[in-house]
Amino acid sequence: MTDAAETATDAHTPAEVAGARDLFSKFDPLIAEREALLATGVRDPFAIVMDEVKSPTLAIIKGRETILLGTYNYMGMTFDPDVVAAGKKALDDFGAGTTGSRVLNGTYLGHTEVENALKDFYGTSGAMVFSTGYQANLGVISTLAGRGDYVVLDADSHASIYDGCFLGDAEIVRFRHNNVEDLDKRLGRLPADAQKLVVLEGVYSMLGDVAPLPEMVAAVRKHPNCMILVDEAHGMGFFGPNGRGVYEEQGVEKDVDFVVGTFSKSVGTVGGFCVSNHPKFEVLRLVCRPYVFTASLPPSVVATAATSIRKLMDAGEKRAHLWKNSKRLHKGLTDLGFTLGTKAPESAIIAVILTDQTQAVAMWQALLELGLYVNMARPPATPAGTFLLRCSLCAEHSDEQVGQIIAMFEAAGHATGTIG
Repeated sequence: MTDAAETATDAHTPAEVAGARDLFSKFDPLIAEREALLATGVRDPFAIVMDEVKSPTLAIIKGRETILLGTYNYMGMTFDPDVVAAGKKALDDFGAGTTGSRVLNGTYLGHTEVENALKDFYGTSGAMVFSTGYQANLGVISTLAGRGDYVVLDADSHASIYDGCFLGDAEIVRFRHNNVEDLDKRLGRLPADAQKLVVLEGVYSMLGDVAPLPEMVAAVRKHPNCMILVDEAHGMGFFGPNGRGVYEEQGVEKDVDFVVGTFSKSVGTVGGFCVSNHPKFEVLRLVCRPYVFTASLPPSVVATAATSIRKLMDAGEKRAHLWKNSKRLHKGLTDLGFTLGTKAPESAIIAVILTDQTQAVAMWQALLELGLYVNMARPPATPAGTFLLRCSLCAEHSDEQVGQIIAMFEAAGHATGTIG
């Protein structure tokens, strides 16, 4: 009889048996592609470590001072003295964490304060905070639209929007990116008595392009039983007179039922939220699984978020400087001969379109070696066949830094043969 020790010694996992497959085998092509890429000597674009972060626009990477152009820190609030002080005070007053859901472990004072700040910022009667922006979309969409309902969404929607559809088991109907006619046509094909949630984004994060919300809202309102949700993750802070987002900038506030957003961009911390004027909005706290079954945000995080949101109410100069930076960088890169994701600067995101992954990685590494960090993006995060470098500008980028960024792109472009 074989004893337990012998069995353990002789046992082999499936991965150790030649030719065997396991649950990781589906990733083999990706693993091989990554290994081949790294074998060329390039650094891993998706594994950069920042040894020190000195400001919203500067970090130390591998001992070198590096300009940050890929952090989504649009309004530069991460190092704001008042924001940092609020977090430190909350850490001292309330401790490190909440250790559970608000439904069971209770609501801390800071959660109420940040939700009140959101209601004041957006001018809504309801606000609900989630632990991440991803969970905000996951929770709101999956709870509102379930089996038998329809979610109508842009084909280029963020993964969190798609995952919200999957969790809620609603029927998914896609329309072509930013195509009002296709949206109208697809809504017209759905049963008139079915409930429909139309999900739009103010700014699409890969190319930095903006949705034509007035035309889209008009198309939606032609059809019965439709509600509209707009994701303003990349628009909050610098679009519109009050910084509420593209939906405010384009004048459709009264036509939008729900706004979802995140604290991890312009607010400068982490978390997500949904705001609404719907009279039954509060019931979501009892039925939204990603809210009920997740630990709530730590006191220090909600304190920094509340302070940041209130400061963003009076951030006109910051907004103006961010737009100045975006326009200057877009023009500078266009003049150098780069292909960009938009013909004009539409947001704080500027996408530099490249021919393939080899060229994208070469440009990314050349820029990093010059002291500039940007995001490299590839499918499936981008549309099929699209490889790009995504630049996200910050209100704290100085005029001098924007000039340095343009010069670095010129040098990297020539060195890699991307521009002539």
